Amino acid sequence: MADRNKAAALDALLRDLSQATIGATFNEFREVGSDDLPDGPAIRLANLRHYLDERAAADVVAIGEAAGYQGMRWSGIAFTSEYDLGRWGDPFRRSSRRPRPWKEPSGTIVHGILEELGAERRVILWNTVPTHPHVPNNPLSNRRPTRAEMVAGAGYAERLIDIAQPRLLIAVGRVAAEVLGDRAQYVRHPAQAGATAFRLGMRQALSISGRSANQ
Repeated sequence: MADRNKAAALDALLRDLSQATIGATFNEFREVGSDDLPDGPAIRLANLRHYLDERAAADVVAIGEAAGYQGMRWSGIAFTSEYDLGRWGDPFRRSSRRPRPWKEPSGTIVHGILEELGAERRVILWNTVPTHPHVPNNPLSNRRPTRAEMVAGAGYAERLIDIAQPRLLIAVGRVAAEVLGDRAQYVRHPAQAGATAFRLGMRQALSISGRSANQ
């Protein structure tokens, strides 16, 4: 895809995502909760755009399950918390009113291995459901997305994949693997005692992909 067409497709993806309603999920790019800054949705959308711009040359897309209440819900970026944004610095910004930034255990694991492998900007992180599924009346919770939410959210993942044209597609966890099928390499999700298996899977996947790119 030519750079101009790629930029236009990315603009359209982010615009549509900011207007989306995906089941009963909270759309962090459109909605404001009680702990949000007034311009929280705009901050999160800008964070995601900066993140994708920095990874314009990425050759790997890793798709997880859904936005979590400690991570993407506030940062706008999959597997990424406000704590990570603070480490990255400008132009990334927090969107919550909390005195201390949110920190997500899974995100810490993911970015830790990417930094260890020198692959932070080689990999685009995304989610099957890019909005936040939560338990009813409990916005600070996570739940498994419904089948309908997975199908609706996957459309945005497919558009990202089409834009990025990655050499390697990774399904992080069973939800992503179910949606992406055999074209994706499965890696254990880091949550619920999966950290060691996730790190091993990512090391193997990125090592093999890196060798293929150099051949």
